[in-house]
Amino acid sequence: MNWKYFLDNETLLNSVIAIAILLGFLLVRKLFSKYLFKFILNIAKKTPTDFLTNVWLSFEHPIRWLFVVIGVYIAAQYFPYIDPTNSLFIKFYRSSIILLITWGLYNLSSASSFLFHSMNKRLNFEIDQILIPFLSKAIRVVIILISITIIAQEFDYDINGFIAGLGLGGLAFALAAQDALKNLIAGIVIIFEKPFSIGEWILTPSVEGTVEDITFRSTKVRTFAQALVTVPNSTLANENITNWSKMGKRRIEFTLGVKYGTPTSRLEKVINRIKDMLENNPDIHKETIFVTFDRFSDSSLDLFLYFFTNTTVWGEFLQIKQDINFNILRILEEEGVEIAFPSQTLYVEEQTGNNYSVAQGK
Repeated sequence: MNWKYFLDNETLLNSVIAIAILLGFLLVRKLFSKYLFKFILNIAKKTPTDFLTNVWLSFEHPIRWLFVVIGVYIAAQYFPYIDPTNSLFIKFYRSSIILLITWGLYNLSSASSFLFHSMNKRLNFEIDQILIPFLSKAIRVVIILISITIIAQEFDYDINGFIAGLGLGGLAFALAAQDALKNLIAGIVIIFEKPFSIGEWILTPSVEGTVEDITFRSTKVRTFAQALVTVPNSTLANENITNWSKMGKRRIEFTLGVKYGTPTSRLEKVINRIKDMLENNPDIHKETIFVTFDRFSDSSLDLFLYFFTNTTVWGEFLQIKQDINFNILRILEEEGVEIAFPSQTLYVEEQTGNNYSVAQGK
């Protein structure tokens, strides 16, 4: 190999130097990802707050790409086919840095951002869970718009002219965006009225399920069949919303029919025992408990039971209801009182000669 020719050929030498610099930065990027990032993350986790940890995690991927951008910029100083002083090259380089910063800030403003939770803890300023994702999305939109504005200015684009252009087409844009604007305003109304929050069980004429997310346009509700239903905010804001999660207690109401022929003393004893059982049950709300002899129905003596559980959790409610039903069955068995089944008594007249006899059957 002619090393003298190689060293004398400045173009070839600079090309090799540029490629070596770029490969060097790619190697540093890999070492950063494998070792340095974890090392700094462990240090950040030892700090009293989660601030540094969240910042470092948010900027992890942007920093990795920053090595590539800087490597390309430095390599371009030696690469003979690129003019590093060219204004277009410099604009692309600076715009790349702005995009990486935007990427990191975008990650930092996520819905689970420590910022909102820190405000809740330190300032005693309670931010509703439904407001956090909405604020997060609003901050992200602002970050993106600022980034676009700065990059546009880097390329000498007249932002004022763009805004003026929007003004000229404002009427057409407003007509096209009527529904979007309606949903946005409805979303703001929902957030400030707070008829529900993230994770709560709601019922509307459109959907029933658990609220998962709210955006500028719609609210996402997970049904009990695990389907995800997206309801426009304007529709939801104009409907009756029942928030089952806001219940302070859950009602149990039913009628218990016992057989005709049950002695009055036994019936009274059953009513009193059931009422005592409910009053002494820690899972039953003590304010409203009714156990009464309600009516004489066609085939039974009906007892009316009306009371509430302290819990509103569906699974716990069902378990309490089952336990009470078993207790009622035990009371009926111990008192020798049988539950009535729907039945009818039929009277048939039979003529034998000049006399009539009555046959009775059930």
